Amino acid sequence: MPFAFPEGLAPEVYPLAWLVGRWTGAGVIKYEGIAETPFRQDLVFDHDGGPYLRFTSTLRVRSAAAADGETTGDGTEGEDAFDTVWSTETGYWRISSERPDDLPEGKHALEVLVTDASGRLSLFLGLVGDGRVDLATDFVARTSTAAEVTAAKRLYGNVEGRLLWLEELAAFGHPMGSYASGELDRVDGLS
Repeated sequence: MPFAFPEGLAPEVYPLAWLVGRWTGAGVIKYEGIAETPFRQDLVFDHDGGPYLRFTSTLRVRSAAAADGETTGDGTEGEDAFDTVWSTETGYWRISSERPDDLPEGKHALEVLVTDASGRLSLFLGLVGDGRVDLATDFVARTSTAAEVTAAKRLYGNVEGRLLWLEELAAFGHPMGSYASGELDRVDGLS
């Protein structure tokens, strides 16, 4: 199926057009001091015609009851078992208006502002091109009660129409290491 730019999308964010839509899928969290934890994710990239994309992401893990083996009403462990919010993020993605001289052909400088409901604000800088996004934090601010995250890296990729991602963290006094990854399917496109 040929790709069509979402209606009303600002030309400044055309390199991000492939992200626009509603995505859902599964993944796993595994980090120093955190037991391996499966999750379900809902992710939305949308726009209002401005020169940026808005995004929201919610990761849900199994409740204690579901983790202890309780099942849904029909005796199965369905998506409803993932009923406890692990994290919620909102933010904005935009292509930088400055293009460094050494930027590879087909790549665009990217700026991403992420706020986490747990009290953290992260500014990521990176590159987008050829269905891939590479990001690293340039700045992390947090409230006194937020988790001690000092740096992060993220990679997003369009792999045969699926959105695959991974995140690395430097947190709780540990060096940068793998934190979470997910595989998402597009639920629908947004215009």
